[in-house]
Amino acid sequence: MTGSSDYTPPKVWEWNKENGGRFANINRPISGSTHDKDLPVGRHPLQLYSLGTPNGVKVTVMLEELLALGHRGAEYDAWLIRIGDGDQFGSGFVAINPNSKIPALLDRGGPKPIRVFETGAILMYLAEKFAAFLPTEAAARAECLSWLFWQMGSAPYLGGGFGHFFAYAPTKIEYAIDRFAMEAKRQLDVLDKRLADSEYLAGGEYTIADIAVWPWYGGLVKGWLYGAAEFLQVEDYKNVQRWADTIGNRPAAKRGRMVNRINGELSSQLHERHDAGDFETQTQDRLKFAG
Repeated sequence: MTGSSDYTPPKVWEWNKENGGRFANINRPISGSTHDKDLPVGRHPLQLYSLGTPNGVKVTVMLEELLALGHRGAEYDAWLIRIGDGDQFGSGFVAINPNSKIPALLDRGGPKPIRVFETGAILMYLAEKFAAFLPTEAAARAECLSWLFWQMGSAPYLGGGFGHFFAYAPTKIEYAIDRFAMEAKRQLDVLDKRLADSEYLAGGEYTIADIAVWPWYGGLVKGWLYGAAEFLQVEDYKNVQRWADTIGNRPAAKRGRMVNRINGELSSQLHERHDAGDFETQTQDRLKFAG
């Protein structure tokens, strides 16, 4: 087996070198802010501080879906947090999310601002605030929440496990890649079997469970994540492919995937979103042409 090592862990681990890989410059074993920096505030009650990663996309899709339903109170300002530059360690961001992970939401619509962090919490907060995308009938609600939290527990194995060792680690370790590729395929099989019997994850209706799972697993089977589609043989998961296409064709999902995005085609990148018209005037291709 390749990737073997003579390394023996010490009795006490010490942080005396960077953790290699793509995110080495921001990895650290302590929490809290590294610098003072206030966050910008726009004109809408909902202020989102995020980046167009799968976790960030969950929330922007949710907000765009709410707006598509006519919930005007879901209008929002989306501010770009560049995690590669350490924006998530600014004092203003840490005040909203002490875990220093995107996305973070601040609801300024009431007498006192309400902070919400962690995507499962944000999706539930918005679903309950606007009474949308979360079933009220007991069995359907339980199914929806079960799949929502399935994603919370499963995606770290996909991203921090498979994605890291397959795409970002400084060395290719066969054991680690095999271990997490097996788990990623097992998770895809779980989804595929569920979606063989159900149009959406919670049943016949589109819910926050689908909104949470789609950016990760829909993105994986559509080849958006890690360059791993062929390696994982994602075309084998026909039901996940069908479901991913169904959601991907929703106008709100298309818009949500553009917000705070900093890679891909310039026409697909809307670094900040402050108004619905920004999708037509503020994408990076238009700003580049205007400049």
